[in-house]
Amino acid sequence: MGIEVGGLLGLIWLVIVVWAIVKVAKSSAGGLAKLLWIIVLLMFPLVGLIAWFLLGPKG
Repeated sequence: MGIEVGGLLGLIWLVIVVWAIVKVAKSSAGGLAKLLWIIVLLMFPLVGLIAWFLLGPKG
């Protein structure tokens, strides 16, 4: 049962990170800023996601 729960949580985490990357790509930020945010989200998913929620575009 633990494997199914871990797999489900991993899938949810993946969806959240992909959603954040899509939001960054669609934002009105400059190209370099978008690229840097996407790299941070891919290299450091947990820290990058928290930083993006706190420091990323609002609205």
